[in-house]
Amino acid sequence: MAAARTEDQVFEALYRLSTARVPVRLWTVMTVDMEAGLARRAYSNMPEAYPTSGTKPIERNDWFEIVHDRHESFIANTLDDIAKVFPDYELIGALGCASVLNLPVVSGGELRATVNLLDDEGYFTPERVGEITDALTLPAFAAVLAARAL
Repeated sequence: MAAARTEDQVFEALYRLSTARVPVRLWTVMTVDMEAGLARRAYSNMPEAYPTSGTKPIERNDWFEIVHDRHESFIANTLDDIAKVFPDYELIGALGCASVLNLPVVSGGELRATVNLLDDEGYFTPERVGEITDALTLPAFAAVLAARAL
């Protein structure tokens, strides 16, 4: 991460660190712009399906309360649960994913980004969530701050 010269290089380093510990099928970073009401995809390991040019409107739903307001990870372990909060659930399913973990990255008491990991149904067990949280919280914070400085 320290040698990165671009936002993409910063998040690529975080992706490699993350998936060396807990491999997943789909891995993205979304940055948050509350003023504009948009989340922007800053990194994707599947840029054909989820390009970095992509944005999503920020919706005030159950996901928002968990991740934005409470700064807790959102976990859904079935495609039905994903469908309740993500309108792109069909694409998620088509990519072979049926579970998601959205890890919030918080700075100054504000949500700045989420690191999003997706894989098979039931993948995000309490043990795996604990491992991901322990392994990624600080590096994700550093990566988001580093990317913003570039």
